[in-house]
Amino acid sequence: MPNSATYLGTVQDVQGATISMALDQNTVAGLAFIDGRGYRIGQVGSFVRVPIGFHDLYGVVSQVGAGAVPEKLAIIEPYGHRWMRVQLIGEGPRGGEFKRGISQYPTIGDEVHLVTESDLARIYGKPDAPNLVRVGSLASAESIPALVDIDRLITRHSAVVGTTGAGKSTTVANLLVSISKPSRYPSSRIVILDIHGEYHAALADRATVFRINANETLGEKPLFIPYWALSFDELLRVTPFRDVGDSDRAALAEKVKGLKLASLQTQSRDGVTADTLTVDTPVPFSIHRLWYDLYRYVCSTHTAQSANQNEGTEAIETDPTTKQHMMGDIMRVIPPKYRPITSGGPDRVYLSAAPLNIKRQILAFGAILRDSRYDFLFRPGPWCPHPVRSNLDAQPAQDLDSLLATWVGGDKPITILDLSGVPVSILLDLIGSLLRLLFDALFWARYRPEGGRSRPLLFVLEEAHAYLSSGNENPASIAVRRIVKEGRKYGVGAMIVSQRPSEIDPTILSQCGTMFAMRLANATDRSHVTATVSDNLEGLFNMLPALRTGEAIIVGESVQLPLRALIEAPAKNRRPDSHDPLVFDPTSEGGWNRPKQAEDYAKVVELWRSENARDTSSSGGNT
Repeated sequence: MPNSATYLGTVQDVQGATISMALDQNTVAGLAFIDGRGYRIGQVGSFVRVPIGFHDLYGVVSQVGAGAVPEKLAIIEPYGHRWMRVQLIGEGPRGGEFKRGISQYPTIGDEVHLVTESDLARIYGKPDAPNLVRVGSLASAESIPALVDIDRLITRHSAVVGTTGAGKSTTVANLLVSISKPSRYPSSRIVILDIHGEYHAALADRATVFRINANETLGEKPLFIPYWALSFDELLRVTPFRDVGDSDRAALAEKVKGLKLASLQTQSRDGVTADTLTVDTPVPFSIHRLWYDLYRYVCSTHTAQSANQNEGTEAIETDPTTKQHMMGDIMRVIPPKYRPITSGGPDRVYLSAAPLNIKRQILAFGAILRDSRYDFLFRPGPWCPHPVRSNLDAQPAQDLDSLLATWVGGDKPITILDLSGVPVSILLDLIGSLLRLLFDALFWARYRPEGGRSRPLLFVLEEAHAYLSSGNENPASIAVRRIVKEGRKYGVGAMIVSQRPSEIDPTILSQCGTMFAMRLANATDRSHVTATVSDNLEGLFNMLPALRTGEAIIVGESVQLPLRALIEAPAKNRRPDSHDPLVFDPTSEGGWNRPKQAEDYAKVVELWRSENARDTSSSGGNT
């Protein structure tokens, strides 16, 4: 009714789900008071209601002023500043449940009303609903909680984007704390791929941290990724054999399969037989044995036998002290010592005639196996086979079931795989391998009690732009595309976190059903985000450069209506380690304004060499 305190104006133009409305001449722009509460009229991002019979249509204001005038009226309209453009979002019976989508459309002259807090409370649901999780409050009405549907948030995927300093990591930490509360979701299951080690403190009470060079004093556990759990292609990509030719590749595949078959014959493994074994089957084998055998096959020298010049024996040097052949050491990656090549004579020494052209790769592979930075992969603790001459097919102490149990079946709901110590050269390949490994495990166990269907899993992919860039066919990008396309059916979800959404593959970003868009100053990033959401909300996303720290525009399947929300910030001691250092610190505890303190640079070098910033020694304190 025009006499109603909520009355704004009438519909004057309808283009699908976009309507243009003219404010009534008696409607005072600015601030209106209804039931003792103040409401701003004409705010981009605010909501309006269009009554149609016994139903109400709801929409969000995307543009205000002369730009909102329908094109044909722009020249002759004398009151262009009193127009608003609205994107219709959903509907519901008057006083009933709100639903997304539009089944009917308004007509010219239909009334448009302001949405009050009572309407918002009905639209956004009850905070105590078991499937709704509070992440903050509405920016326009702080008494109304900002709620997201956990079902659609997890399985329909999500993205959190925002420039550096917008509160992105804090928002992610708040979301993870909200969806992993033991009192509400005792079986929640989340895996964070943390490439910078930011989330230790924020999630200390509900996360198990796996880290290379783990600090057990802080409760961290060592991160091991068994090489034999990788597929053959994945294994080649983390070794110097990634670029070998097709014939050499086939020979390597046969050699790896042969080692897996020998291992299987020594110790049977449930689910696989000699007939069903493939080169990709995750069966333990010794990577050191592979290197050793390849070295002897390709790099050895031989002596000709007088009885048969077509046959020969390895020309291995003899230790002058022990009189033993210098056969090398498999686990220490010391190759056999061969006699040099000679040109003639009955005892001439010649190079191996092996057809493989991989000598350079074998030598480089030996260097990697001796590099302690790769021990987490090629010497994976209890999952590492240790071949010795008395037992060439020694088995690892533990199988993959114990690894999966610690990663996705532990006592705490969140697992942080801290990849900050992984060599950069293999980081992208390992991220892809980890995602593929866990996805495959849950895919094949989807009907088990702990499978993805019964207990869904959420992957949180921090700094996603670093490995999900557009046009990049690296293993990480391939694995994430598979998750966002197929994961919903098998209970595997992804949360993409990035400060540069324009660099992320549009295929991946468009599959994210919920978008948490924080402050974005870059126009390219904003247009990329706008293009990937289903709702026609360009005007709403034009607000992104002006959002406050910790404020987000949330759109998509997990919210009833697009909303502008203030995300609740955790306590200072529970925030990710990603805040900006203060040059001027008012507390004088840091920054340039505090008194200069003495530093033990020997401790600095010690921490640098150990690649562990958290010093818990009695002399160094906790840095």
